[in-house]
Amino acid sequence: MRVKGWRPFALLIVPAAAGAVGTLLAAAAAGMHAGDLRRIVWLIVPALLSTVAAIAAVRLLLPRLSVRQGLATVSFVGAAVALANLAVLSAVMFVSGHDATVVAVFLLYSAGAGVGAALALAGAQTRAIDRLSATATRLASGDLDARVGTLDAGTELSELGRVVDEMADRLAHATAHERDLEARRRDLMTAVSHDLRTPLARLRAMTEAIDDRVVEDTETFRRYASEMRRSVDQLVDLVDDLFELAQVEAGAIEAEADRARVVDVVRSAVAAVRPQADDKRLAVESILNGAGDTPCSPHMVRVLQTLLSNAVRHTPADGTIRIEAGHSDSGLEMRVDDTGEGIAASDLPMIFEPFYRADPARSGPGAGLGLTLARRMVEAMGGRLEAANLTPCGARFSVTLPRSVVTGVSSDPS
Repeated sequence: MRVKGWRPFALLIVPAAAGAVGTLLAAAAAGMHAGDLRRIVWLIVPALLSTVAAIAAVRLLLPRLSVRQGLATVSFVGAAVALANLAVLSAVMFVSGHDATVVAVFLLYSAGAGVGAALALAGAQTRAIDRLSATATRLASGDLDARVGTLDAGTELSELGRVVDEMADRLAHATAHERDLEARRRDLMTAVSHDLRTPLARLRAMTEAIDDRVVEDTETFRRYASEMRRSVDQLVDLVDDLFELAQVEAGAIEAEADRARVVDVVRSAVAAVRPQADDKRLAVESILNGAGDTPCSPHMVRVLQTLLSNAVRHTPADGTIRIEAGHSDSGLEMRVDDTGEGIAASDLPMIFEPFYRADPARSGPGAGLGLTLARRMVEAMGGRLEAANLTPCGARFSVTLPRSVVTGVSSDPS
């Protein structure tokens, strides 16, 4: 048990000095003569000095003792000081020899009882400290499941055990989150490397063919130029997705202050996919249900564009795509429905994973980051992005943004 500084020393001396002053005041109140009071003073001063000396000695010993030994030592020193004072009082005839013997017997009994109680108390505290030390050692060695649990050793140690367990919980959560992020980074790097190989291999093969004069006719040159442009566009899309993903991971969306109206967001997203939709003769409908003037993050353009592109890619010709917005108790809700082939039940839990490829019918030329990026953008705004199948056919992607990040949402749905 380590005692640091002189504050505990002062806390013991001050009560002893107060007791000495109280003794003199009690003696004066009892009508003792001035000579007797002076005699008591001369007796109290050595007793006080001996008490200070005993405290100093104990203070030097305590840092070297265990909890059990320290409490037993304090109890023993207290009893020894009481016996010494009793011996002095008996020597100066304030107390008769017989009375002093009786009091000494009871003091010895009290000293034994005090030492026993100190040892019993120290046992509980020692066990608690051992548990705290063992738990800290396990945590330091990497065992994040170690916990102190309930301690029956006083308020302070119980509170310390609770704090250690809370720290262990936060450390385990942080470590698990870090490991998850690291695994996702490794998977991302692996997937990016794989997706870079195909367009780069095509570009290399075509440029080598041109450089080696393997092809020289105009028609083949044009076909190679078209293929090279397609490969470059694929690389640009992949780099753009990675840049957007890096912004999401860096918290750029949470820190943004710009706002855009839902009607403008929807209009921009629809305009981006209109050419592909027209090529397949798809009808794209927008139903805003009075939510057109609701402000939201400008990044919702990218989210809706991804969902609409996905719907266009997986909806057969002459189908319908509907984007709908509205207010609810949860905040702002936006949905993208299509009349496509739907999503296989086995693919639903995985479609938001980076570079996940579903069955061949739903595979496309994209980099495979679109839905992952869309979900992380929505989550960075504090919302949710979910996917489900429609009956009898088609898929639905639903976005919910909470009221805390959407201003101007009325209390009643429009």
